[in-house]
Amino acid sequence: MVDDSALMRKLIPQILARDPDIEVVGTAMDGEFGLKKIEDLNPDVVTLDLEMPRMDGMETLRQITRRFRVPVIIVSALSTEGATATFKALAMGALDFVAKPRDAASAHMDEIAEDLIKKIKVASRTRIKNTIMPDLMDRGKPNKPLARPRVEPTRIIAIGVSTGGPNALEYLLAQLPGDFPGTIIVVQHMPEGFTEMFARRLNANCAIDVKEAQSGDLLIAGRTLICPGDRHIKVRRMPLASTVVLSDEGRLNGHRPSVDVLFRSVAADFGPRVIGVLMTGMGDDGAAGMGLIKDAGGLTLAQTEDSCVVFGMPKAAIERGFAMRVVSLDLLASTLVHQCNPDRIAKEQKVQMEL
Repeated sequence: MVDDSALMRKLIPQILARDPDIEVVGTAMDGEFGLKKIEDLNPDVVTLDLEMPRMDGMETLRQITRRFRVPVIIVSALSTEGATATFKALAMGALDFVAKPRDAASAHMDEIAEDLIKKIKVASRTRIKNTIMPDLMDRGKPNKPLARPRVEPTRIIAIGVSTGGPNALEYLLAQLPGDFPGTIIVVQHMPEGFTEMFARRLNANCAIDVKEAQSGDLLIAGRTLICPGDRHIKVRRMPLASTVVLSDEGRLNGHRPSVDVLFRSVAADFGPRVIGVLMTGMGDDGAAGMGLIKDAGGLTLAQTEDSCVVFGMPKAAIERGFAMRVVSLDLLASTLVHQCNPDRIAKEQKVQMEL
């Protein structure tokens, strides 16, 4: 682990020592020492702080991705600046992140213990691929419509994603046109406090509108709603305008937000109008819900293994027979545009009426 805080260099190894399968082989107080330790000790996973003297975490990460094929998990400050730096680090090749509690006392570190242990274990089994996406902040301004009418969407697209998700979602949403006729609801496994910054980043760099969801937000064409961290998100179908509803119900299979909660809700309220998508991520959250979408007459898509950072979530749905199509990340945007095309939908409905 690489962290300039002596307290963190003490507490994190104590946390990880709870799991007999994890051994902390070395610690370093800054990036320069960290790179030497990585070269000498050849670890399976590196945890990395971003705010350090001499060589900071961003430059350290740049050097790690250039010189070593080792997964990196960012241990990030829970702040606006920390969130911004974290998303840049993910775009540069970091595998995942955990948020430091605001009070790094021993009792508060317990809050991230289970998450950190789980992510380190997944990282140790993850083969580093060339999945680094171009940083959207470096692209030109997107061609957003000057005014977006509140039009009912042709399709309700529900997306579940976890490890590797921030990069994959950026790649996907940046390819959708400003006049995209569907609406998108995203459950990304992410801590509270990071989803708002993530939504702002996406909105600034995508032609469609992206925002962190609030209860009562309308489901309208050309909009993406990101579920806030530590909340569940559901839909409510209404005669004049359908909305999303946030809830503080308990965790489902260890998750809040849970993809299964969203998928179950959209299947019940919108049935055949739903497109359920499972993208890169660990675990099986969303697999059962995808089965409900399929049973309700919706379309279900899973990301291909070769384009995932971690194949867990799509794999779980595929193995259960719930994914109707398996689509590579680079073809996912065009697939959604095709499926949401109003002329295509009208022709399908006409054929069904004639049968």
